[in-house]
Amino acid sequence: MLLCQFSDPHVVVVPPAGRVDTARHLAAAVAQVNAMAVRPDVLLLTGDLTDNGTAAEYGLLAQLLAPLQIPVLLLPGNHDDRGALQAAFPQMPWLRGAGGFVQYVVEDLPLRIVVLDTTVPGEEGGHLCEQRLQWLDRTLAASARPTVIAQHHPPVATGLVCMDRVALANGADEEAIIRRHPQVERVMCGHLHRNVFARFGGTLVSVCPSTERQLRLSLAPDAPLAMGPDASAFQLHRWDGARLSTHTLELVF
Repeated sequence: MLLCQFSDPHVVVVPPAGRVDTARHLAAAVAQVNAMAVRPDVLLLTGDLTDNGTAAEYGLLAQLLAPLQIPVLLLPGNHDDRGALQAAFPQMPWLRGAGGFVQYVVEDLPLRIVVLDTTVPGEEGGHLCEQRLQWLDRTLAASARPTVIAQHHPPVATGLVCMDRVALANGADEEAIIRRHPQVERVMCGHLHRNVFARFGGTLVSVCPSTERQLRLSLAPDAPLAMGPDASAFQLHRWDGARLSTHTLELVF
């Protein structure tokens, strides 16, 4: 199985001065996937689908994704609006999820995919309330099949202090659940605009870079939030039935 992951496209209708054309970047990523000799089985977008969560931005997002020749799985980030996202994709009823959250399970692939909603309206950082934690525990307990969890906010500190402040606030609660379910092969995240890996709960957290632009790498505790020169990129995750390997691809224009 080949799973493609895009993250943090931050689609806007008209790019502000000094910003990259995020729609152009996402269109290039879609074209790159469609041109692959070995086409992925599914595309996973791990949040911050739009920049402002407006209906117009989600309409443009839908247009940009329409040429894709593979199924698409969406989940929200802190820049998204659950209601506007759900309204823009009526053909995806699973986005109405569980308990008012955009979370659901994909069962018909070699890897089981559990989509988890970590967002808090009006907040940059993420949090998993007791309702969502219980849903995750029940969902993982329901099947021992190899599983990946997809969510926007990373549940670990990475040393990127400006982003660690707005990561998942209660990652330790999620880690305790995942440690009880050894079938979890990976927790796939976005949010950081960088490629990062970390051990977590007996498995691995991987953070996908952004199709928009990348965060400047600085591990200094007082480093400001700034974008750097690294290329926009996305990832391919290959599951061979025993292990998951990850490849990062720069965007080609």
